[in-house]
Amino acid sequence: MRRLLREILEQGGYEVLGEAATGAEAIERYKELRPDFVTLEVVMPDVGGIDAVRAIRAFDADARIVMCTALGQQSLINEARDAGAREFVVKPFQPSRVLEAVQQVLE
Repeated sequence: MRRLLREILEQGGYEVLGEAATGAEAIERYKELRPDFVTLEVVMPDVGGIDAVRAIRAFDADARIVMCTALGQQSLINEARDAGAREFVVKPFQPSRVLEAVQQVLE
């Protein structure tokens, strides 16, 4: 999924600064790189995506976060939104929707 997301973003003209395999790694990479936006999976090893959103937003209240989720996870989407995620992309990824979500968080 990370590879596909990277390809979509790069083809859309975005530079991908890094990737993280776990929620804890995502938090550390965010602190290190301070990207314009970040994409996070709802379900991630060790630290879940929603907890990662909370940690990133605690570090940077202006963080722009796009959550990636599977169909049927509406309660998790609501929880992620409450935690500070600004946009959501449902898997399987549609390139146009991914790029639309990124545009939304950058505006």
